[in-house]
Amino acid sequence: EYMGESRDQNYFMSCFFVCISTGEVGIVERFGKFEKVAFPGMNFVCWPFSYVSTTLSMRLQQLDVEVETKTKDNVFVNVVVSVQYQVLQERLYDAAYTLTNSKSQIRTYVFDVVRSALPRMTLDEAFESKEEISTQVKTQLSQAMNEYGFSIIKALVTDISPDARVRAAMNEINANKRLKEAATERAEADKILLVKNAEAHAESQYLSGVGVAKQRKAIVDGLRDSVNDFSGHVKGTGPREVINLLMVTQYFDMLDSIGVKSKQSTIFIPHSPGAVLDLQKQITTGLSTISKK
Repeated sequence: EYMGESRDQNYFMSCFFVCISTGEVGIVERFGKFEKVAFPGMNFVCWPFSYVSTTLSMRLQQLDVEVETKTKDNVFVNVVVSVQYQVLQERLYDAAYTLTNSKSQIRTYVFDVVRSALPRMTLDEAFESKEEISTQVKTQLSQAMNEYGFSIIKALVTDISPDARVRAAMNEINANKRLKEAATERAEADKILLVKNAEAHAESQYLSGVGVAKQRKAIVDGLRDSVNDFSGHVKGTGPREVINLLMVTQYFDMLDSIGVKSKQSTIFIPHSPGAVLDLQKQITTGLSTISKK
């Protein structure tokens, strides 16, 4: 903005006010030499002897650097490092005049750190050591860029990307590992199921045996009581006659149960009432032979 001018026969000078935006500072030079720093707001400049040569941003800035390098197991990866930096308020002169291109300098240091750290790690270790790589980048950048008037706030490894074929192989390895674990767990579950089924079957057989034993004991007790009652009330009958009568009765009960069920496949051979007496004689003879031995 033009404010005024002074003239004589030797020189011409105009007075200007220069406005600097918030978040920036201006570098004022006089005859090409640094004169002062123009802070945000209105600043007085005597043009053409003094002028704002450049402005510096005081905002937090971010630079994304992509580095291609090789790991210890010979896998080429692309590593993306995001560097957040800011101009130091107390070193504005250094930030303006020390480096021609600050971003290029930061990229150079990031390349140096990443390419010296990653070749000592395998691909799996690189994924696990992102924080360690970030710390190394920030430490070295801070030491180097501080003298140039820049403060490194953070250095973050935001991405480690191997070749697509390597990623596919890693996914396949992981999938096979999980399938193996699933198969192991499935086999263990089947084993437990078989053991439990065997235990249940053994318990069932045991309980079934106990039940059959109790049933047979009850049958024997019932037969004994029946024989004693029948022999006591009917004269001229002994235990043998009573047992024969019970066996014939059970024979007819068996025939009745077979006739009730239409799809019954049970066959009693030989099929005649006399067969009951023959069966009884055979059992009696067998028991007698066992007793003699």
